[in-house]
Amino acid sequence: MQKTLKRYFPIFVLPTLIAFSFAFIIPFVMGVYLSFCKFKTITNAQFIGFDNYIKIFANKDFINAFGFTVKFSILAILTINIFAFALAMALTRKMAGTNLFRTVFFMPNLIGGIILGYIWQQMINAVLLKYETTLVANATYGFIGLVVLMNWQMIGYMMIIYIAGLQNVPTELIEAAKIDGATSWQTLIKVKIPMVMPSITICLFLTVSNCFKLFDQNLALTSGAPSKKTAMLALDIYNTFYGRSGFEGVGQAKAVLFFIIVAIIALSQLALTRSKEVEQ
Repeated sequence: MQKTLKRYFPIFVLPTLIAFSFAFIIPFVMGVYLSFCKFKTITNAQFIGFDNYIKIFANKDFINAFGFTVKFSILAILTINIFAFALAMALTRKMAGTNLFRTVFFMPNLIGGIILGYIWQQMINAVLLKYETTLVANATYGFIGLVVLMNWQMIGYMMIIYIAGLQNVPTELIEAAKIDGATSWQTLIKVKIPMVMPSITICLFLTVSNCFKLFDQNLALTSGAPSKKTAMLALDIYNTFYGRSGFEGVGQAKAVLFFIIVAIIALSQLALTRSKEVEQ
């Protein structure tokens, strides 16, 4: 059986590999090449070396967007995972209606980012108008609005992953900790959290990647206002590529640099959290 699978493995893999190459590998390689070119369409690309990358740092928009994205991501990642884990702890206890609560908390993840952005924009502005201001009048309001929106959308999804991890913690370990006189807090820190590290790894990876790549919610909620102070990296790249004629190459260079930044952060997080995992 194994010999047959090895023999026909290339045949079954080939269609998927071809599709993956056309959908990802080829566009990615072309994108990297175009980041070193000046172009309006890919047919008239002119190689100019590192000029596009130099122009990135000549304008402060990218640096400001990077700083805003880092601050937003740190706060959103912490709050999402803390609240999601707390909800998972609450909903893994024996209580009535847990399945209903899990469904309700998960539902916001099913709504599209653009729709969520406009919904929360209307709700936040309805509150702020009582104080004669709006969401885009102050960058702080936009920052808080994005954090709240991201928490509302992702907490339920992360909660489901944490619930799966908590339910797989061996009851023998918890009972042994109680027999040894461990308190609920000590059991949580010394037993449950180490055992759910695989779930923590997954949740951190998803929140890190989603927070850094955030685009549609940012576009719908604030669109970078006021004065691009709430523009995140993905929105800044979009505005550069489509908003300024002759800057398509700069936008592409920003996209490549963005990919490198997110990849380094995500892979570093994976390596760090996986080193903390314990085998059951």
